[in-house]
Order: sequence, then structure tokens, then C-alpha cells
Amino acid sequence: MVFLFCKTSLYQGYDGGAEMKIGIFSDTYMPQINGVVTSIQMLKKQLEKRGHEVYVFTPYDPKQKYEPDSHVFRLPSMPFVFVQQYRMCLVCPPQILRKIHALHLDIIHTQTEFSMGFLGKMVSKICGVPMVHTYHTMYEDYVHYIANGRLITQERARDFSRMFCNTAMVVVAPTKKTKLLLESYGVRKPISIIPTGIDTDCFCKENYEENQIQQLRHSLGLSQDTHVVLSIGRVAKEKSIDVVIRALPALIAKLPNTKMVIVGEGDETENLQHDAKSLGISEHVLFTGSRPWEEIGQYYQLGDVFCSASLSETQGLTFAEAMAAGIPVVARRDECIANIMTDGVSGMFFDQAEQLSDLLYHMLTDKALCKRLSEAAKQEIQTLSAERFAEHMETLYRRVVAAYDNAEHIESLPHILGARTVHRIKRFPRKLVHHSSRLAERWKNHIESYKEK
Repeated sequence: MVFLFCKTSLYQGYDGGAEMKIGIFSDTYMPQINGVVTSIQMLKKQLEKRGHEVYVFTPYDPKQKYEPDSHVFRLPSMPFVFVQQYRMCLVCPPQILRKIHALHLDIIHTQTEFSMGFLGKMVSKICGVPMVHTYHTMYEDYVHYIANGRLITQERARDFSRMFCNTAMVVVAPTKKTKLLLESYGVRKPISIIPTGIDTDCFCKENYEENQIQQLRHSLGLSQDTHVVLSIGRVAKEKSIDVVIRALPALIAKLPNTKMVIVGEGDETENLQHDAKSLGISEHVLFTGSRPWEEIGQYYQLGDVFCSASLSETQGLTFAEAMAAGIPVVARRDECIANIMTDGVSGMFFDQAEQLSDLLYHMLTDKALCKRLSEAAKQEIQTLSAERFAEHMETLYRRVVAAYDNAEHIESLPHILGARTVHRIKRFPRKLVHHSSRLAERWKNHIESYKEK
């Protein structure tokens, strides 16, 4: 990624009680639909309600031909070579950096460890703006995307996560599970647990007319008496949707009018379609593809049960959304989900894949149980309000900005460490390693020469 930097500090001295100018740097944003985007949208909306100015810096997405929000800056991008639906920024145009300079940001909040995360960190270091970082993704569960894990190992993913997180003043973890994971990696910066809030109004069943829901069911070929097992989110290997599909034949044998509706897109779609075909249940598994965010609340109303077998979640936003929608949740037991759902009270857990078919049958045939779980879930999810999320983040921002004068809290971006980490990645092309080392040296020299000026 190419950077051009301003020479004047953006840090003007911050009045702790005043409104803030906040810069969010993310590799993913609308029109993409995923947990990170949901979190950023929610945070931006709620912080703006509290009187702050929030700016988002993200790669250009060709699906977003026109950007209606003047506070969203889209940078030139290209598809990520290993996961084509994601994009990365390679060049930051000078006019964008001039705009960043003119904004006089009070704080930078990075939401990625990759291209836009590095831009956020470099702007923070060179232009003198404190930075916090939210850790959204357990990358050791995602190394299969890059040469099936042969190029970057789980150990290297942990090294990289530790390296980046240790450059922030404070790291935000959405759950205790994530905090403990980062500490096991060797992250030594303060870690604040701040769960992402959700706007429960977007998912409440009361917001949708019954005829709207029935029209949607009809458009998807679902009859009024069809039992629907629902999945919403990225269709990815680490989401373990295949576990749910493999439980369907036994369920369908007892409840023939059952279908699974999978809302979302991703690289695993073709494999899951093949799984359904090989199990002889293709007609019982419906893939809708990605749907616009404003329609997602209505799609939740299709489900009689929301089901997920994922163990890779850091915050489980789709579980929370389903609970807010009043849809009973069945989930594989995981510490992350246990933070928002109580087994047998506001949802149901399973431990082994072999248990899932019977559990789904029990849920789909016991209306009294489903009603009790749904009502408890809607009460329990109120603790994850969007307003509380923004309030906690605002408090953290103010603490970080107030502490920024204490220079030892700021750590330089470990350029040479980054190059050494690249050297340890298995089977990495030598020429690329060589150029990475040279680039790291150039960045280091650039920073040193800037300091001298």
C-alpha cells in the first residue's frame, strides 16, 4: 500500500467534554453484509446521535456506484486475491490524505488488521492521533482461505494478530472469549470488553405486517405450513453450515415439510449445494444469496428456528439479531454465544452434531417451548442495546484521548518485526520476502526522517 503523509500534527489538544471527530478505518463496509459492517454502522449511527462526527474510510466497492454519505470515503481497491468478494486498498490518493488532515480527527478506530488498518495506524503515528483497535476475527480459523493453510499457518496468524494489536493504545474485544484469546497470543495492551450493540427495532416482529411475511414466503416457494430452519450470514467454511445440512435428512424423515433457508453469500455456497444434492435433499435447502440490509429484519421472520454450528464467532451478532426477532435459537455450545444466550432459558445449545436433528425436531414440534424461549430471548437481548454500545465506546474514546499525552503508551508500528514474521511464513516466495524487508526499511527511514523535521 502506498502512503503520502501530512507534516502537520492533527492532534490539536482535546477538550474532554466536547464532541469528537472519529475516524473509522475498515476493509469492509456497505453494501457488504457481515458482522463487522453491522457493528460499524451501528456505532456510527449511535455516535452521531450523541453529537459526534464519524468518518468511515474503506475500500471502493463496485456494487456501491454512488456514495450518498459525505462522511464515507472510499479508496481505490482491488479484489483480495484469495477471497474475491472482499476488497483491499493498495494506494491512498493524496487528496484523501489532505481530507484526513483537514478533518482534525480526535481519535482513530481501526476495525481491520489489513490494508485500511495499516493506513489508520500510519496516519495515527505520523499525524499524531491516538488509535484504538477492535479485534473482530479469529484468523487462525481462516487460514484455509490462503492456499489451504499451506502458505500462512495458524501460528503465523496468531503472530500477526499479536503484532497489530500491540500497536494500539487500547484493544476492544467484543467478548471475554476474544479477550482471553488475545492474551494467550501475547497481546499486552489494555483490552476492553465492549459487546457490539444491536438496534432491536430493526428485527422486532411487530414491525412487519403478516401479509408481508406471507408474500416473502410465497416468493421463496415456502407454503404456510413449511417448517423453516434459518441461517443468515456469510456462507463460509468456518461457519460450519454443513453440520446443519447433514442433520436435515433425519429431520426431514420425521417432518417432510421442513426446509432450510440460507440467506447470504460466500465461497462455500457451491460446496453446500453439492452436500445437499449428495444427501438427496436439494429441494429442502434454499439459497437466497445476499439480500439488502434493509430487508434482513423481514427475512428473520421466515424462521421457525435459527440454527448455527459455528465455533468461529467473536461476538455472534446474528444470534443476537435472531433473539431480537423473537426466533428461537439453536447453537453449538461456545463461550462467545454463552455470553448472550442462556441454555434452556433463552435458547438451546448442542454439543455434538449427532444431537442436532433431534433437537431441531423438538424445537419445531413444541410450540410452547419455542414461545417461552423467544420471550426470554427478547428480554435478555435488551442488555445489548445500540445506545449502551455507543455509550461504552464514547467513554473509552474519551479515556484514550485524555491519556494520549503520555507518550510511552504509543508504540511504533513494528515494521522490521513485520518483515521477520513474513520470513517465517512457510513457502513464501523469496522475492516477495526480500521486497517486504526493503519496504519495511523504507517506511522506518521515512518515519525517522519525519521525526527529525
